[in-house]
Amino acid sequence: MERRRRREPLQHLTGLMAFRHLTLAAAPGAFVVRPETEVVAGEAVDAAAAVAATGRAPVVVDLCTGSGAIALAVATEVPGAVVHAVELSPAALRVARRNVDAFAPGVCLVAGDAATALPELDGTVDVVVSNPPYIPPDAVPRETEVREHDPDLALYGGGADGLDTPRAVVLTAARLLAGGGVFVMEHAEVQARAVRQVAAAAGLREVRTGRDLTGRDRYVRARK
Repeated sequence: MERRRRREPLQHLTGLMAFRHLTLAAAPGAFVVRPETEVVAGEAVDAAAAVAATGRAPVVVDLCTGSGAIALAVATEVPGAVVHAVELSPAALRVARRNVDAFAPGVCLVAGDAATALPELDGTVDVVVSNPPYIPPDAVPRETEVREHDPDLALYGGGADGLDTPRAVVLTAARLLAGGGVFVMEHAEVQARAVRQVAAAAGLREVRTGRDLTGRDRYVRARK
């Protein structure tokens, strides 16, 4: 109770965090998943399920996977999906490894940079999904649990607008996706227009903004 009074995240105290139908391992060094990201994961699940319904195993890539939450949502909700999860942080990778081993050992967990990841899959992926770091440097989170306990690498996207990493993710998605493939990426409410422009400039089509559970602009969805 004293640790919680000091605003240490409940997920760090219990070692557990809920995400869609999963109860994942949580630990310092990996981002604590939030409900709004469940909506982002749901878009990826639906896109992968649509491919699976045609009788073909969908290929899915989760960039900046953190704890592995989105990748595992897809892997467990779309049986037969071939899922690759990419993460740069060694600490987050350790948490992701625990979760992958527990829920979907078939997920391919890759240590690497989202900007250069998986060139061997170029042009072959059905769904690319990401919850990258995107907070601008001057928008330090108000919540103590986030500001002092989530890793900076998972929070701040780089550049004056926080979009350096998201821009790299968009370019990687454009490279990885097959024709007709779907891209889904979380962003901040104030970044919706800028992210749509980035996606369109990368050659993606059908670019639209989706809203989270509170009605705020929260993610971009587009198609190759």
